[in-house]
Amino acid sequence: MNPPDLLDLDSLHSDEERDIRATVRALLDAEVRPYVARWYEDGQAPVRDLARRFGALGLLGMHLTGYGCAGTSAVAYGLACLELEAADSGIRSLVSVQGSLAMYAIWRFGSEEQKQEWLPRMATGEAIGCFGLTEPDHGSDPAGMTTTAKRDGDDWILRGTKMWITNAPVAAVAVIWARSAEGVVGFVVPTSETGFTAREVTHKLSLRASSTGEIVLDDVRLPDAARLPEARGLRAPLSCLTQARHGIAWGALGAARDCLSTTLEYARGREQFGRPIAGFQLTQAKLADMAVAWNTGYLLALHLGRRADAGTLTPEQVSVGKLNNVREALAIARTCRTILGANGISGEYPVLRHANNLESVLTYEGTSEIHQLVIGHKLTGISAFD
Repeated sequence: MNPPDLLDLDSLHSDEERDIRATVRALLDAEVRPYVARWYEDGQAPVRDLARRFGALGLLGMHLTGYGCAGTSAVAYGLACLELEAADSGIRSLVSVQGSLAMYAIWRFGSEEQKQEWLPRMATGEAIGCFGLTEPDHGSDPAGMTTTAKRDGDDWILRGTKMWITNAPVAAVAVIWARSAEGVVGFVVPTSETGFTAREVTHKLSLRASSTGEIVLDDVRLPDAARLPEARGLRAPLSCLTQARHGIAWGALGAARDCLSTTLEYARGREQFGRPIAGFQLTQAKLADMAVAWNTGYLLALHLGRRADAGTLTPEQVSVGKLNNVREALAIARTCRTILGANGISGEYPVLRHANNLESVLTYEGTSEIHQLVIGHKLTGISAFD
């Protein structure tokens, strides 16, 4: 089932986890894999339709409880992310942003009214959500955000711009983070509000099967009931990012697995100098190194997932997973491309599509450098951000 599985990793999972993985993979085999290369080439995917299909399977917010959410384990969610990204990173981003950012923010920090209004519809895919934290001039430094929320009587007025926001052009609701006199605050903002606009970001060379947007908040007036009442300070959005990063540590392995599986099959059938290129020492060395890296990354992701289910996972540990697994997945994709030779750049094979997507995954939810500094702070006790 998993050609790179050298260590019988499958035996580390319960029957339920394997069943969830198989169900997700079957849906992707039927509904995504036959079409995703074309979506990538065209620069658009049927996001709203996919959201409803994923919602019907229980994938959206699957690791959350109540409000129509499936309430699965963190490991089961990780396995779903792996299968989603084995199809395409942009498809996994749709599910990850919906569940681990937008839904989680409302589930963790929202009022009961906000939860009842949005979470059941988001769980079914009827309503798509986005998460507005990143700004054009403030990516790795969210503390420098310039989007403001100012009180005006009993209301709030939001002004500012958010950039590189997954799902924004198709979202019905946005979780927006802004600076106020009270510190960083979050709001649940219906995208139909006057003054809210979302523009599709075009000409992307990566994550082309994902909908990405710029959000402009031009004096958006909201009642205080739109504010996330339990979100206090920058720790709130950062805790949402920790949720998403855990899924990415699993998801990147999916892209790498698809590259490695494709390349193993190709190398066995491609002949040069009278024999399959899989029989050459240089090729086998590459395959062995990639398989070892993949298995090591899987053990790391599984360890993090078990800790998440035990309630002992820390942000620094998630940084280790995101840094290592995305970096290794990108290295695997690039190496696989070399084995495929000229065919490696063809859309007939998924390898360069995965490599291009992983260039974005390497950057979003914290760049590699940011995660290195998070780990460095843990090791030394000295913050390099101050």
